[in-house]
Amino acid sequence: MPAEGVGSDPRRRTTPARWRVLGHPDGMLIYQVRCIVENHGWTEPAVEDRHKIVLGRSGAYRRRLNGRVGLSDATSVILTRPGDEMAVAHPFGCGDSYTCLEIDPAALADRPDAEHWMDRSGWAGTSDAPLDLAHRLLVAEFRRGLDGFEMAERLHRFLARLLSYSPLGTGDVGGDVDRAVRRRPATLAAHRRLADRAREVLANSGFALGLDEVAREVGSSPHHLSRVFQRMTGSSLTAYRNRLRVRELLDTLAEPDGRPLGALAAEYGFADQAHLTRVVREQVGHPPARLRRLLTASDAA
Repeated sequence: MPAEGVGSDPRRRTTPARWRVLGHPDGMLIYQVRCIVENHGWTEPAVEDRHKIVLGRSGAYRRRLNGRVGLSDATSVILTRPGDEMAVAHPFGCGDSYTCLEIDPAALADRPDAEHWMDRSGWAGTSDAPLDLAHRLLVAEFRRGLDGFEMAERLHRFLARLLSYSPLGTGDVGGDVDRAVRRRPATLAAHRRLADRAREVLANSGFALGLDEVAREVGSSPHHLSRVFQRMTGSSLTAYRNRLRVRELLDTLAEPDGRPLGALAAEYGFADQAHLTRVVREQVGHPPARLRRLLTASDAA
């Protein structure tokens, strides 16, 4: 049986959405959510009552976590603990989707890798391609159907991988940037705003805009934007754009309709099917056809 509170219906605590509970073994609850945007403004702040991991799948929104505003998208990972305060806004006119894992403190108490999480306030960062694929494969396995024993073991393994990946206490690449430009706080703030604005445009452009168009959207030159984005995020604009569209593509590959890869290449702004295949291989190490087989759930729900 799930631990008290963790097994309760999560729909009572969040904004309107379509839900799918995937499992709730041994004091843990995992579910998928696709938000339904009814109000583009900020929600009322909600105080978290459990340890929670939110893994982005598609779309973008703004979050205010313990007073700090940031952008969440398909690359985002958020870890919260009881007492953290969260509000969200959807100014981009689209819903987002994510996977959420809620964990009872008793399930974390004997984990040395969770000590930092237990003792600090909310953390927000990004996942790399292998971690994102591990998350999606985990969801696919849960949707196919597992018994409670295997659910629990798989969740603990995934949690170990995520906690070893997440630099809890250090945050994003921005920590190094903070130190590098500590004497110019106004410049740092301006650069953060520019990088976040570029992320917003890329996440909501449908991958149809060129670099010059993205730069115009954010009021910058292509050269300046490219330099600042690399400095603030540790990633080039091209690499970040590829991460976004591969993750959107993985969501589509998990659907049962089986659209041709050539059509998907055009939809997601790749030069052709060969280009799509090459970028996907570079990102996650598998061709799209294999990923479609791995990610497609065979259940009837």
